Amino acid sequence: METPLHKYDVLIIGSGLAGLSLALQLAPERKVCLVTKHDLNDSSSSWAQGGIAAVLAEGDSVEEHIQDTLIAGAGLCDPEVTRHVVEQSRETVEWLIDQGVAFTRETDDSGYHLTQEGGHSHRRVIHAADATGHAVQETLAEKVRQHPNITLLEHHVAVDIIGAKKIGRRSNRCLGAYVLNRKSGKVITLGAPNTVLATGGAGKVYLYTTNPDVATGDGVAMGWRAGCRVANMEMVQFHPTCLYHPRAKSFLISEVLRGEGALLKLPDGTRFMPSHDERAELAPRDVVARAIDFEMKKRGIDCVYLDISHKPADFILSHFPTIYRRCFELGIDITKQPIPVVPAAHYSCGGLMTDEQGRTDIPHLYAIGETACTGLHGANRLASNSLLECLVFAKSAALDIRSRGTTDCPELPDWDESRVTDADEEIVITHNWMELRRFMWNYVGIVRTNKRLARAMHRINLLRDEVQEFYKNFRVNADLIELRNLLQVAELIVRSAMDRHESRGLHFSKDYPDLLPDAVPTVLEPSNYTSLLDQADVQDGQ
Repeated sequence: METPLHKYDVLIIGSGLAGLSLALQLAPERKVCLVTKHDLNDSSSSWAQGGIAAVLAEGDSVEEHIQDTLIAGAGLCDPEVTRHVVEQSRETVEWLIDQGVAFTRETDDSGYHLTQEGGHSHRRVIHAADATGHAVQETLAEKVRQHPNITLLEHHVAVDIIGAKKIGRRSNRCLGAYVLNRKSGKVITLGAPNTVLATGGAGKVYLYTTNPDVATGDGVAMGWRAGCRVANMEMVQFHPTCLYHPRAKSFLISEVLRGEGALLKLPDGTRFMPSHDERAELAPRDVVARAIDFEMKKRGIDCVYLDISHKPADFILSHFPTIYRRCFELGIDITKQPIPVVPAAHYSCGGLMTDEQGRTDIPHLYAIGETACTGLHGANRLASNSLLECLVFAKSAALDIRSRGTTDCPELPDWDESRVTDADEEIVITHNWMELRRFMWNYVGIVRTNKRLARAMHRINLLRDEVQEFYKNFRVNADLIELRNLLQVAELIVRSAMDRHESRGLHFSKDYPDLLPDAVPTVLEPSNYTSLLDQADVQDGQ
């Protein structure tokens, strides 16, 4: 039997690398609740194949890593934040090693094997074969499960955060969140003096994505509804190489393959990247993704091919066992055949605006990981900087939360569903979900135009009323919560894209193909926009 209110010192929503590492750093001194939508290991971090960028090799330097990051970010990176992150890269990797993460070592056991990815000037990506995220996630998740100070709520979906105005206070500091228990169907109240949004990205807003099903932009949507600013939401990174196969769902072909010599080819075996960029296959992701998109549309082909078969078979098997195994299951022997690939939505460089401690505009509400826009990634994330960012900002947020001391959480109102009923037709959610993802792919994808963006916004406006009416009248379920959040994130992406009148980094517009002289972040403030999902007449508790 669930009690109406559960109180903790810190509430963490999301169980990727950011959430797990924060929980472990806080648990020795704080009572932590970690909420996750599915199983503990179901996150984008767990799917990360490449590795973690860090200055570990002789000949590499912090300054060169910073410069590579700034170049990839196309002028929008915050130099101070970039330095803050890169300078801590070695320390964060050492922390993971201390936790027991088994990174791949050199064959002579002389040290850890480092690989090079697109946009990097050195080999600086430490990895665990081709399943780094899984190795890190498994190691930290086991420690989380065993820690007595961490309460783990699996199969719980956050509905919205709770502001102090909800209980009649003038300030709008965060006091916790309403969370849906997926198994019981009941919404419970979680109170905490400090709440952290670590829910990952929003790849599922697009039809084709490398992200898991949980990536529905929940943290960004909840933070925006609470009054947080967002920045650079138009900067959506499309990974150049997602496996193209009717039975392959969201399977990423790691950038490390290109770092180790894999070549992109047309169906006739001709290379095409050298004609698009002097860095060829090692160009940053936005360049490679646009080149593939261009070749596919120009030639009317369904995919291109990534070929590493010229490398020795034992090298391929030892470095890419996960990719080899999955492709082989689908009838593709990558030691002898090229891999069919297409671009797919991969990473959100924008998100809730935070400072170097992970603090948002709402007091006592933090955002870390892909949910946040810290200023590190700018207009295009440099490969393998994302896991590094998770670790650095988890540490910074932990230090800030510990410095605040402990305070009691006031009594909070229960979720009120006295005026709603069970949904009579779930098909409305399914239909709107698919329509949203399809028009976002067609109109707000790798290449954009004013007309396409206007069409997307028109479709969002049409879906608004249906979703709002459904949310107002029926009991919430996980699908409705996620659709509501995806619709909100889609609106923010489109509005941000409309506001940027240039082509920079991941945002490429046919109507504004040139680069403006000054690089300016796209910042949206809730006070300047009427949200599509107006909060005035929806369920009590919002």
